[in-house]
Amino acid sequence: MLRLDLKLYEVLEKWSADELRSVNAQIEYLLTDAARKTGRWKEDRHKKVSESLPENTDSEDLE
Repeated sequence: MLRLDLKLYEVLEKWSADELRSVNAQIEYLLTDAARKTGRWKEDRHKKVSESLPENTDSEDLE
C-alpha cells in the first residue's frame, strides 16, 4: 500500500491515462526513470523481459 495525497493521485491518474498505463505502472515508470537519472539504477540488476524469455517461442509451441 502506498499513501498519496489525493491531488497527487489525481494527477498521476490523468497522466497515466494519457500514456495508456495503469497508475501503478506510471508510478513504477517514474521511480525507475528517477533512479536512472540519478545513477542509482544499474541496468544489469534488472533483466530485460526479452532476456528472460525462452529462445524458441514459435506460435506452434504455444498451442
